[in-house]
Amino acid sequence: MQPMTNETPAPEANEETIAPLPRITLQAFCETPAVAATMQAAVADRRMDKTHARIQMGGPAAAVETFRTAPTPNVIVVETVSDPATLIAHLDMLSESCDPGTKVVVIGHVNDVQLYRDLLRRGISEYLIAPLGTLDLLRTLSELYITPEARNLGRVIAVVGAKGGVGSSTIAHNMSWAIARNLDASTVVVDLDIAWGTAGLNFNQDPPQGIAEAVFAPERLDANLLDRLLSRCSDNLALLAAPAVLDRTIDLDEDALEQLLELLRASVPCIVLDVPHQWSSWVKRTLISADEIVVVAEPELASLRNAKNIVDLSRATRPNDAVARLVLNKVGVPKRPEINASEFAKALGIDVLCTIPFDAQLFGTAANNGQMIAEVQAGSKASEAFTQIASALTGRGEAKRSRRSLFEPLVSKLKRRKAS
Repeated sequence: MQPMTNETPAPEANEETIAPLPRITLQAFCETPAVAATMQAAVADRRMDKTHARIQMGGPAAAVETFRTAPTPNVIVVETVSDPATLIAHLDMLSESCDPGTKVVVIGHVNDVQLYRDLLRRGISEYLIAPLGTLDLLRTLSELYITPEARNLGRVIAVVGAKGGVGSSTIAHNMSWAIARNLDASTVVVDLDIAWGTAGLNFNQDPPQGIAEAVFAPERLDANLLDRLLSRCSDNLALLAAPAVLDRTIDLDEDALEQLLELLRASVPCIVLDVPHQWSSWVKRTLISADEIVVVAEPELASLRNAKNIVDLSRATRPNDAVARLVLNKVGVPKRPEINASEFAKALGIDVLCTIPFDAQLFGTAANNGQMIAEVQAGSKASEAFTQIASALTGRGEAKRSRRSLFEPLVSKLKRRKAS
């Protein structure tokens, strides 16, 4: 069976990842229902989970009155429909009440270069022109807190199985290998199945440290420690392996992975999360906060039900992101009744990104040898499917092998450590 491509448009390949906002306070003063609705949509987005925001009407005049006696928040957003002179007068009065460090974003309805220059001279952080989209507003707010060298953030792809045993870890690992090798994009695989993870086995690695040291002691985690915890599989691929031992239970806090992912985003273009098949607060938050969600399912009823639940959750909690992607694995098991791929996709309301044919011999050999599918049989349909998935998720075509590795800071350190 040939891989089936997803007809749903993917995010642009070079689309800049919008970083989550830090723990800040924000107050918006709108004058039109349309901008107020955009502000509400932005505040509800996953990237503003840590932001304490308040939205009200009244525009610049209301902002001036509010902060005559109250301390100003970290960010003030004001919409104006008045003439430039009135706006400047209101902003001058507002500046008398603003605390040091408060950032002000103005949303206007006039494309006026001179006004823009006047606002910048008065210390306004940004001037946006309505109507504007939710992502435009989110990007502007996010960039207020991003240093110039950290603007090219890595993309997080979370891979989760619709039920146990569907092969989501195998998909995650082979997809990561394809991204790193065939597409020449530096990648880190994070095995979040701390008790039972198989990434170390599949990549034939046995690192003494890994993900457990990062999530169970987040107060110790920094770039240097993360560098020591990573195990290099190739020039472009590194692994944060699970210990796969039962010395402790895995009751993580929702924020346990936050610092880890922030460090990885700042250093690596692509981060693939191998998410275990369990349901807890930290698993839910990990999925919702990812840039892409890949749901792996088999063509049978339990997978259909569970995959639909995950896709529906994706739609409800991530309205400004691409809906979860669907990969059908183990298609064509002999004598097993299966749900047709088109019917499966119709029930979920999305297209199938790719189908991977059942091949017990090929996948069993790769698993037992600690190899990727392409290393065992490069021209197989499964190998082509993994490259297809990798291309769809990254927006990249297959790269020429002469290109230099992009995994700059972490790989160089790993190479020096190995040589020493």
